[in-house]
Amino acid sequence: MTAPTATDDTFPADRTEADLVIRVLGALLREDVVGLRSAGTPTEGQDGAWLRRTAGNGRSLLVPVTADGFQCECAARLPLIRAESDNGTSVIHGTCDAILTELRALAEPADREGFDAFAVECRQTLGTMRLHAATRGQVMGELTDRHGHDLAAWQGAAGALAFDTLAARLDHPVYPTARGRSGLGDTQLRSYAPEFHSRFALRWLAVPRDAVTGEFPHAWPTPARLGLDGLDRTHVVMPVHPLTVGADLEDALGEKGLTDRVAVPVGTSGAEAVPTLSMRTVALTCDPTLHVKVPLPTATLGLRNRRTIKPGTLVDGAAGQRLIERIVALEPRLRDTVLHADETVHAHAGHELLAVLFRRLPAGLDDCLVVPMAALLAEAPDGRLVFDHLADLFHDGDTAALLDACLTPLFDWQTTLFGYGVALESHQQNISLVLDRYADGRPRVRLLLKDNDGPRVNTVRLRERLGDDAPESLGFDDPRTFGTSDGPVADLFTTITLHLCAGALAFGLARHGRAPLPELLRLVRDRLAEAVERLGTEPGGPGDVLRTRVLEAPRLPVKAMVTAGTLLSKERSGATDINKHYTSGPNYLLRQGRSV
Repeated sequence: MTAPTATDDTFPADRTEADLVIRVLGALLREDVVGLRSAGTPTEGQDGAWLRRTAGNGRSLLVPVTADGFQCECAARLPLIRAESDNGTSVIHGTCDAILTELRALAEPADREGFDAFAVECRQTLGTMRLHAATRGQVMGELTDRHGHDLAAWQGAAGALAFDTLAARLDHPVYPTARGRSGLGDTQLRSYAPEFHSRFALRWLAVPRDAVTGEFPHAWPTPARLGLDGLDRTHVVMPVHPLTVGADLEDALGEKGLTDRVAVPVGTSGAEAVPTLSMRTVALTCDPTLHVKVPLPTATLGLRNRRTIKPGTLVDGAAGQRLIERIVALEPRLRDTVLHADETVHAHAGHELLAVLFRRLPAGLDDCLVVPMAALLAEAPDGRLVFDHLADLFHDGDTAALLDACLTPLFDWQTTLFGYGVALESHQQNISLVLDRYADGRPRVRLLLKDNDGPRVNTVRLRERLGDDAPESLGFDDPRTFGTSDGPVADLFTTITLHLCAGALAFGLARHGRAPLPELLRLVRDRLAEAVERLGTEPGGPGDVLRTRVLEAPRLPVKAMVTAGTLLSKERSGATDINKHYTSGPNYLLRQGRSV
């Protein structure tokens, strides 16, 4: 292969952009966008392996690749995509705009608009990444001023918000442009995004009681407390995110016939709040155990992944909590291991911009470190990984010991759920590790769950376990929750618990040089195999299903988030749920000789 020519206008201007392009191109390879993998021909160059995708019209695209194994056999590498023409000209494309322009030409005409939208996402994300880099010192300084230099002091619900800030500055394991938020500029991000640990005042809206379904927390502000006299009997106060105030909110009120029936307090400060890792959910600074989830007119993890709140998801979150509580009550060994936030208090006015969830964290966290799994590979203020600090605090710096301590309750809990025919959308943002010590000084790890909407339930298996206590709907609003087979449940278990919680952590620790990858994957497999063993060996039973579909399967389901979230319409992708649309990748748990 002849040496390609890099051009100044298409090659990455800095390492930040190169990192983004590699992640974007890696995701497109994983999801086999425009046949990059399936229609690509492997070829060897002087610098390593490439995939050649014949584009037609006398043009070919070559993508330099390297062996990977985490959800895809290969990953992109520098110098990035190369375009060749029959006349012998060759150029390297190293920016997202240039690469997506080349790939857009290969897409069906009906899909090209999605490539344009994804290019916008990439530009937004690049800007956010540069903003993160420019503000790191300032934000880390503010975190240590507020919470202390030693992460051991970042305790309880208030400390958890600091870990959320670190996690928000880390890339998503699968979605390459997760740091971008559609339609929000630098000023809005600095004011309201979790990665800046900002504080701001919520806004208020007094809505007629007869238009609202649901309930509010005890001692929640009344109209009179906000200066709206004479409305306590007829109205309730709904919190509104400052970013939601404006034309979108006005349209929502008009759609529900509420424009002339609502009242807006004037000159009254809202409750001060701090964003959690999920930007639309904020914690009140006066009581950080109370999280208020309010709609945002933006999207993350895909153009179609709007951050509004559909009223049905409030119902489903409460139903998911009840289901979890019922199962935990039947499993004595898990009662002290699995904690869950209360999500039964919520209200809405029949519109996705007029809704609120009041999440209450459980008591007893004040002396614990509450760390979302999404923060484990994030950089602490001193530049070390959060994982390193936790290993020092609880396991004398032993990486494997801490990973073991995390995986054991994670797999025990999730495989137990699978035995009931249930899998949760409990990804690395929705599970927090609660770390402290037993009375005798031994380290303890518990799981804190939240956001329990979006599960998958095999009603046949659930009915086998719960008998008459397993009603058909369980109070869920979304009919996609239920099925009569293990397939959707196993797919969700694999893509969420295995890939996003366990696999991403193991590959990430290896990438940071904390331990050899085979050793880390062996630990993942062994702990999962032990948990599966507890489910029994009956043919067709839950243990047999997980062994067949996860431990021994040649390939595993993998989320196709870019395809379903932005590139293709639901009609074109066939996705019934953009968060549960899959392709497949290699099974990194398969044993080869003595290693995994």
